[in-house]
Amino acid sequence: MTEASATPHLLPEDEQRMKIVERLRTLVAERLRPPPQLTLSEWADRYRYLSAETTAESGTWRTDRVPFMRGPMDAFSDPEVRKVVVTKAAQVGYTEVLGNVVGYFIHQDPASILVIQPTVEMGQAWSKERLAPMLRDSPALQGKIADPKSRDSGNTIRDKSFPGGFLAIVGANAPAGLASRPIRVVLADEVDRWSASAGTEGDPLSLAEKRQTTFLHDSKTLIGSTPGLKGVSIVEREYEASDKRRYHVPCPGCGTHQVLEWRNVNWDRDEDGNHLPETATYRCTECGDHWDDATRWRAVSKGEWIAEKPLNGVAGFHISGLLSPWLPLEKLVREFLEAKAHPELLKSFINTRLGESWEERGERTDPGLLRDRVEPYDADNVPADVRIVTAGVDTQGDRLEVTFVGWGDGEEAWVLAHLLLPGEVGEPTLWNRDLDAALRRRFTTEDGRTLRVRVACIDTGGQFGNMVHAFCRRRRGRNIYATKGLPSTPRGSPPIWSATTLNSKNKADKLYGVGVDTAKDDLASRLRIKPIPGEPTPNAVHFPYEGLSADYFEQLTAEHAVTTKNKQGRPVRVWKKKPGQERNEALDCFILAYAALLSLPVRMPILQAQANPEPDPLDDALETSEPEDVVDGIVAAAPPRPRLTVAEKMARWAAAMNR
Repeated sequence: MTEASATPHLLPEDEQRMKIVERLRTLVAERLRPPPQLTLSEWADRYRYLSAETTAESGTWRTDRVPFMRGPMDAFSDPEVRKVVVTKAAQVGYTEVLGNVVGYFIHQDPASILVIQPTVEMGQAWSKERLAPMLRDSPALQGKIADPKSRDSGNTIRDKSFPGGFLAIVGANAPAGLASRPIRVVLADEVDRWSASAGTEGDPLSLAEKRQTTFLHDSKTLIGSTPGLKGVSIVEREYEASDKRRYHVPCPGCGTHQVLEWRNVNWDRDEDGNHLPETATYRCTECGDHWDDATRWRAVSKGEWIAEKPLNGVAGFHISGLLSPWLPLEKLVREFLEAKAHPELLKSFINTRLGESWEERGERTDPGLLRDRVEPYDADNVPADVRIVTAGVDTQGDRLEVTFVGWGDGEEAWVLAHLLLPGEVGEPTLWNRDLDAALRRRFTTEDGRTLRVRVACIDTGGQFGNMVHAFCRRRRGRNIYATKGLPSTPRGSPPIWSATTLNSKNKADKLYGVGVDTAKDDLASRLRIKPIPGEPTPNAVHFPYEGLSADYFEQLTAEHAVTTKNKQGRPVRVWKKKPGQERNEALDCFILAYAALLSLPVRMPILQAQANPEPDPLDDALETSEPEDVVDGIVAAAPPRPRLTVAEKMARWAAAMNR
């Protein structure tokens, strides 16, 4: 019998059936085969591809490019670790690490995964801009999740299913997405930008972790964020509860292992004292050797994570921007020099470049130290560096209080005077005669220029809001604005000035919001800056030797920042009066004067004043000599003025700003 005759003849349908059976056998074998014992970093090195639209270094992922990320990734695949906390700087590769975690569980260990972004919109953006390219360009993940555009895929932008599991992408502000189904893997991104409460249901992180109760033995949680304010930061709180690992780098010269810190970054100055960021190096704490960027990055490649506390199931990692291969020292020094005189910029540098929380020290301001800093000028002899004057007005039951502040380049401030205008605040006379006259006051500088109040802000808080609106209504042409203080909320702190108006009882009235907590943070930082005699000191605050009340400095420092807990038990940072301190009008008035400055469309480094200007055209063109009408004690709206074209308005504004 020949070999050919030994093989029975198969009909076409039998051949098709055998092919199907063989295919099923292959699929079953693949499903039953245990996954390879890979750590997360090993999986990423073998299977992960970086997409061109998400990074400048597209292609195969290499953990050696960011060796400090090997610790957090492998901790996540460590069976003894149930939670990984990463407090980090920006530009250290963390966003791609988050993608590695998702890809690892889809491919190696299918599970129910919940990715939480600060908002629903940010979750959608992450899905489209980060997740979709990874699924498309990593061969091991191709086909695992159906295209959401497919009619029968069952997938959407924020809900994905794959063999053995699913991926849900939600916002921390959406309680329904946090409490709907059991979850084994929770990935919490940028937690310091989360709302304090998911709707009315409480802390979003606690809600998410409750979804893991059915996975007691193999649940995993990743918490990562750039930190925010010290004492309020969520990621800092979680890191403090971990084993607190720090990355120790060996010195190429002496071999001493050390944590890289900003205080050891050095750079030179030229003969005139100008900073030279291009000379920046890192100095070893032991032998004093100076490392350039190439030496620093080689040292980082040989570093190791060392824990400060025993492992309790929570592995914590602090990642500074000094470890990043994408942040040269020259760039960091330039950013620091630009930020150091600006409190908000410096806070951002500390948070995003060093990965450290910002400690506000405003509550330590000593009124006595500020009183000792008074300088020989007053409202009748204004320093020549002053370019513009603003005012802030606070209302009390028996008086109005006004602070005049002069501003120079770099938002350097000179308090010019603080006035008390006693009288019946509910009577128009105090407003139309006394306050109006005060806000028309002219100030003469040392070099002979005459300055008027360019903008004034008046607080509508309390029982005299109608009087404030009535006063401001007729004086919009003089840039006198009615304002309302806006405190911080669980969603964050509002800006000091927002051009968007708030709702008011009378739709004809314009009401502007002032972020009071943000402004108090800013002022606290400014008061710590000691002016340098004879030199520009951006953001510093100067005080005159006369023109201030005896308790002015106590009022200016009447409040301090404290950390308390909200209704959900989460720490929040608020400003409160110091014990025994009753009055804070000087503080409120200064904040309003600063908000007035920020209302201008041109920032201070650009504004320049002319010597001996002629009368402001806005004063003549937009003010009226007609008497104001009074109805039931409230100043009525002025008669309508002729409407100006946009071109006419812009021409008058330009003329005013050049005066």
